[in-house]
Amino acid sequence: MSVPVANRSRACRIFLKPVTCNLIPTAPMPTFAYIARDMTGKQVNGTLEAPGQREASAMLAERSLFPVEVKDATASSSLPGFGGRKKKVSGQTMAIFYGQLASLLRAGVPMIRSLTVLSNQSSNVTLKEVVSEIKGKVEDGQPLGEAMARFPKVFSDMGCNMVRAGSEGGFLEDALERVGAFTELQEDLKGRTVSAMAYPIFLFSVGSVVLSALLVFFVPKFDMLFERLRKKGEMPVMTEWLLNFSNFLQSYGWILLVAAAIGLVLINMKLKTDAGKDLADRIKLKIPVLGDILMNLAVARFCRVLGTLLSNGVPLLKSLEIAGSAAGNRLLTQSINDATENIKAGESLALPLRNSGYFPQSVAEMISVGEESNSLDTVLPDIADSLEKTTFRRLDLFVRLLEPMMLLVMAVLVLGVVLALLVPVLKSSTSL
Repeated sequence: MSVPVANRSRACRIFLKPVTCNLIPTAPMPTFAYIARDMTGKQVNGTLEAPGQREASAMLAERSLFPVEVKDATASSSLPGFGGRKKKVSGQTMAIFYGQLASLLRAGVPMIRSLTVLSNQSSNVTLKEVVSEIKGKVEDGQPLGEAMARFPKVFSDMGCNMVRAGSEGGFLEDALERVGAFTELQEDLKGRTVSAMAYPIFLFSVGSVVLSALLVFFVPKFDMLFERLRKKGEMPVMTEWLLNFSNFLQSYGWILLVAAAIGLVLINMKLKTDAGKDLADRIKLKIPVLGDILMNLAVARFCRVLGTLLSNGVPLLKSLEIAGSAAGNRLLTQSINDATENIKAGESLALPLRNSGYFPQSVAEMISVGEESNSLDTVLPDIADSLEKTTFRRLDLFVRLLEPMMLLVMAVLVLGVVLALLVPVLKSSTSL
């Protein structure tokens, strides 16, 4: 049946109108990357689209998958902590962040508003973006500790676990203040260590540059002056060695520089492996005097982290795992992991730590007393304070002795070069 021309356009408008409405574009749902395990325990990786993280976890549960980790794939490509930009935030900046967040929450400012204020006023671009992302996750109902854990390059395991414990136990402000105080203390200890070693390193660097310049540019000029003594066979052995070494550096020094650069690259690649890291930590502990200082600082760091976690309600096994990884020495971490296995078997903590050989006898005894009196959370910070004071006194003494020793070594080397050049000159002047 034909339709009149007058009604044909009206009919088209009627039929086309719904079609036009259905063509309105909708915003795409975010993509989440997940790590899950199936009913047999096998790990399954993949991505899925969902309105939010909770919905993504529910969709995995409907597929009989147990979610291990679910993260926003679009955010992970650009934000710190998941590939992309891997910038770290300084400890001093993080200490200020923790303290300001605790102050805002204690003053009654809601969590979302507090995070908004800190994000807006932060001068650190990385922290600004991270706090903004955390605020969005908290608005979606995710706990603060879980949102912070998405950015391991910014928030440490200790900080995330203390925030989790504070949120669950109702003392979030206190937990944040303790994390801030601990972070500030660690930065202070790091700064003291670096400043103590700065001057000896400066002396070594300047002395090496001066000595190299003498050997490459100054000493070869005397070679022609001593030619007559060399023909007579009156050249001192010390001077002959010095001139030969100087000529070698002048001719083949670039080969040594290239070899040194290649060696540094190979060493750096080796240090990125587990075996290389273990070897480096083992070598550090073999350095006379300095090895004991480094180990004591690592033990003090372990005790302080463990005590802080325990005082904030984090379980002992989880606290040992975090504190062991925060110690800063892989050998010490391994001994702490072994002690953790003993605790799981019902044994004490002090005995395996004492048998490891890395913990001083006095520290092991104080840990044992803390276990017996159920006061590890208060004993461990005292151990850290005492150990740090003793260790930094030894470090100060070591640096004070190291500075004159390095000056003496540099003076002897320069004096040797001068004498090696001066003796032939005196011989030449007396023979004339």
